[in-house]
Amino acid sequence: MDKDPHFIIHSTNPLNAEPEPDKLRENFITPYKEFYIRNHGDIPEIDENIFRLQVNGLVEREMELSMKDLLEDFSKHSVMATLQCAGNRRTELLQVAPVPGEVPWHDSAIGNAVWTGVRLRDILIHSGVKNEARYIEFMGADEVFRHGENVGFGASIQIEKGLSDEVILAYEMNDSPLEPTHGFPLRAVVPGYIGARSVKWLTRITLLKEPSKNYFQDHAYRLFPPEAKAETVDWNTGIQLSELNVNCVITAPKNDSIINNGAVTAEGWAISGGKKIIRVEISIDNGVSWSNAKITDGDNPMTWSFWEAKLALPSGESEIIARAIDSEMNIQPAELREVWNFKGYMNNGWHRVKVGVKES
Repeated sequence: MDKDPHFIIHSTNPLNAEPEPDKLRENFITPYKEFYIRNHGDIPEIDENIFRLQVNGLVEREMELSMKDLLEDFSKHSVMATLQCAGNRRTELLQVAPVPGEVPWHDSAIGNAVWTGVRLRDILIHSGVKNEARYIEFMGADEVFRHGENVGFGASIQIEKGLSDEVILAYEMNDSPLEPTHGFPLRAVVPGYIGARSVKWLTRITLLKEPSKNYFQDHAYRLFPPEAKAETVDWNTGIQLSELNVNCVITAPKNDSIINNGAVTAEGWAISGGKKIIRVEISIDNGVSWSNAKITDGDNPMTWSFWEAKLALPSGESEIIARAIDSEMNIQPAELREVWNFKGYMNNGWHRVKVGVKES
């Protein structure tokens, strides 16, 4: 694996890994070596020369496009977008109750990159979308087995999102060809949505009347209330995940670190799916009072924002708390138990870091 040697490896088959949190804060555009890896099956080997992208379903003209077609027949576009796994910050939810069978992500299953390729909208216009089409299904080339069956990996988005300017079929990441780890030779990039909707190793686009029936759209990536239990829940009642919620993380200081004299600069990132971060607030008295952090980089609703705050902490043990507010006045909930769910998705409770302060 050609990633940072300090990458946190959660599983090797399939490969799932994330960088250390402070590494993410070093670059607004995340280098390849620091970009998290999320897989559900083995990474497929694809020959770019024989690759074909199928476009079918509720279209006027079904198509098969080679990489040469995509490069020569469609305009090249770039979009900067932050992708985040729906399970990011799952380990915090484990403090409330177990989340069995899921990757124990810390808080670095997120990354920001410049994605370059073809606008999905241009492909759809070229193909001709029928009036009854309401959803766009993406299918990848990876083999993923559930209950003894190869279900593959698929996702769908609403037609309105797919026809927007920002959804890209990417063949480059940060001005370099996609690596196999991140979807070579072609992947979907759906800014503002959970990473699972940005399907890698994209081989087929199908226009549908209803959302995809693929296991990962129809079953796996659903959000349930805290009281729901995996053993008894009606799986059709869960919300199919799409937009990211408002969230932020403290990347420095690290949890359980020791600080001399109490003077410290807290740093981190914040994000909200398709909405601008307008404020990040910091508390050192368990939420009794709050001060505003300075947003240092990022005012694009499709990317994260970086923030920092200079703090003076009292001697002894202290807890730094961060929360973000977006342009629609969404704010993070206080308690993890408010957002716990048996799948461990979409944790956006206040982020907390405990530190010790000593006088030098």
